[in-house]
Amino acid sequence: MTQGERRTPARRTVLGAAGAAVVLGASTALPAGTAHADEARADARGRGHGYRSLPVPTVIAHRGASGYRPEHTLGSYRHALDLGAHVIEQDLVPTRDGHLVCRHENDITGTTDVADHPEFASRKTTKSVDGTSLTGWFTEDFTLAELKTLRAKERIPAVRQENTLYDGRWTIPTFEEVLRWAEEEGRRRGRDVWLHVETKHPTYFRSLGLGLEERLAKLLRRYGRHRANSPVFLQSFEPSSIQRLAKLVDSPGVVLLSGASSRPWDFVQAGDPRTVADLVTPEGLRWIASYAQGIGPTLDLVIPKDAAGRLGTPTTLVRDAHAEGLILHPYTHRNENSFLPADFRRGTDPTAYGDAFGALKRYLETGIDGIFSDNPDTALLAAADFTAARG
Repeated sequence: MTQGERRTPARRTVLGAAGAAVVLGASTALPAGTAHADEARADARGRGHGYRSLPVPTVIAHRGASGYRPEHTLGSYRHALDLGAHVIEQDLVPTRDGHLVCRHENDITGTTDVADHPEFASRKTTKSVDGTSLTGWFTEDFTLAELKTLRAKERIPAVRQENTLYDGRWTIPTFEEVLRWAEEEGRRRGRDVWLHVETKHPTYFRSLGLGLEERLAKLLRRYGRHRANSPVFLQSFEPSSIQRLAKLVDSPGVVLLSGASSRPWDFVQAGDPRTVADLVTPEGLRWIASYAQGIGPTLDLVIPKDAAGRLGTPTTLVRDAHAEGLILHPYTHRNENSFLPADFRRGTDPTAYGDAFGALKRYLETGIDGIFSDNPDTALLAAADFTAARG
């Protein structure tokens, strides 16, 4: 059965109710923690009180509203805002001529129509990126002008067949275009448009002479998002990237954390033996808090799954991170059965919607400060339910 033939709950129901969540979830305070000294002051552009002023739970649109539009397109970002998302995520990779563009990976084989361009057939190649061999087309082999001849498309069409309706509608946006768009949308909507910006494979790109952090910092300063209370988060799976950014700008940093047994690639390259399991200990979290304001753990680090894929007992990560003044923005909620814990799947169709609200309730009950979601309308409703239940 295709995605379009059955939805549980109906997509229309989820979308139609999302607006209520924005109002209900708008005023909850964050757990206590150490913030930058100047977060209480407005910056030169008259912005507010920084990330501590965001609603909690904060809903972060993962690559935009990627459950409904091809990811990392202006259409996906705009739809996420229309649904009420508090923050919009961007992933940054460079072009050959040094521009930062928004793609989840530098391998653009699955997210653009590059394979349909005979003029770029010779660019297909095999590379090792962070120790993984990949064959395809890569942003660092294209100029920005060349990338702009491509069109974005749905990354997982077998799961999100409806999203293929929008294939070819949008180009690959540069981060500078997104910054301009955010300024325009902020003026139009009368509020800051918050961004959550990830440096992808920073050690790899630095080895190519395409360091991300300096380019990113330059753009943040140009658009007034370089202050501690600016409406932006900076995130990376490589702690050294956040450390480097912390020396360039005051924007709040978030260290992303994947599986417990994994090692950040910069650790691998530097010979640092620590794993993510070491970083989520009180000692590891204290080290992160010395240069960052938050962590973005995989949801499995918050509530592990058992051998059957069912949610188990929450870890102490939320409590331990909050004790160090860190906020938590775990990833990633999605509505489809194939992405949900086994105990919240409904029916046998992996592309159908399961009990996303039930799963979100379990995660929000742990005290996380926000969540990345492909379906921000669903997450907003769950956040509203959670806030209302607490009275």
